[in-house]
Amino acid sequence: MYTAMADLAAELDDAGLKKACESLWKDVTATRMYVTGGFGSSASNEGFTRDYDLPNASSYCETCASVAMVFWAQRMLNMDLAGPYGDILEQALYNNTLAGLSHDGERYFYEKPLESDGSHKRYEWHPCPCCAMNVARLIASIGGYFYSTSEDGLIVHLYGGAAACLKLAGTEVGITEQSHYPWSGAISITLDPTEPAEFSLRLRIPGWASGATALVNGERFAVADHVRNGYLDIRRLWTRGDRVELELPMAGERIYAHPEVRQDFGKVALRRGPLVYCIEQADNGDTPLPVVSLPREAGLKSAERKDLFDGIVTLQAEARCLTDEGWQGLLYRATPPAMKPVTLTAIPYYLWANRGSNPMAVWINES
Repeated sequence: MYTAMADLAAELDDAGLKKACESLWKDVTATRMYVTGGFGSSASNEGFTRDYDLPNASSYCETCASVAMVFWAQRMLNMDLAGPYGDILEQALYNNTLAGLSHDGERYFYEKPLESDGSHKRYEWHPCPCCAMNVARLIASIGGYFYSTSEDGLIVHLYGGAAACLKLAGTEVGITEQSHYPWSGAISITLDPTEPAEFSLRLRIPGWASGATALVNGERFAVADHVRNGYLDIRRLWTRGDRVELELPMAGERIYAHPEVRQDFGKVALRRGPLVYCIEQADNGDTPLPVVSLPREAGLKSAERKDLFDGIVTLQAEARCLTDEGWQGLLYRATPPAMKPVTLTAIPYYLWANRGSNPMAVWINES
């Protein structure tokens, strides 16, 4: 419905309807959105409850809802070229939406919690198959979300390897984007206009990408001086073979929830680039995930794992885990439990439950 509202606001140039869309957007994304770009905290109504109520183990986060957010974010971008719309489009797409489909494309999630005791599993089919259809058609049409044009600009919203030929400034312009995104932030864009043309190339600089740099035909370009509303604006006379190299630094980082999200108090989530990570039992031996804590001073190390899912980047950290040493026969005692050091390995959230059902958590205790 919100997607249709945004379409209508743009078609009719309806300022009142546009303002309503903006108010709804602010409310949904600032108080009711999961860190994975998921929506819907309640299974009973397949929807929202109250502000900041974001339970993890019982979160609904239906695949269809995040697919709808991708639709809506694209329409909001059509009205206003603003980075936050592109950021949330990417957040919903790369995390909650993509988690809806298994790595082999044969199973899917209907609802997606952010914490599991191992009982949650992917369906081969479901009596209500809307999610399977929605995630499949979105992935099949993903090329339509990478680029758009304005009267004087070619705009790049997403990265990950894509090519297109678009009409702009009275000429056809070929664009080829090459990268290993989202594992690497090194992005190469080549433009091939049929004849020289002056226009703006606008590249989204994600909100998580601190310290982005760029080269134009090998020469340094002042990124900080040319970012407007989250997009880097490079205006020049473009000729065949002109090349832009964009570097988006990707370091593992910690994410914290608003203090009113009581379910995440004292916990931390992990992110690298556009991907939210989780800890899954399959990568962490016999370490009981609910009693793991990540010291605040512990560093996060990125590690390329070619042996997992055709090649991914994991995050590793030195953490601590409670033990039951000395608790035999006791339910309570006056001294705290002992702790032992453990090494945590985290994988992108969208890949969990691809190796069978096993415990998982996005939010980790912090100490």
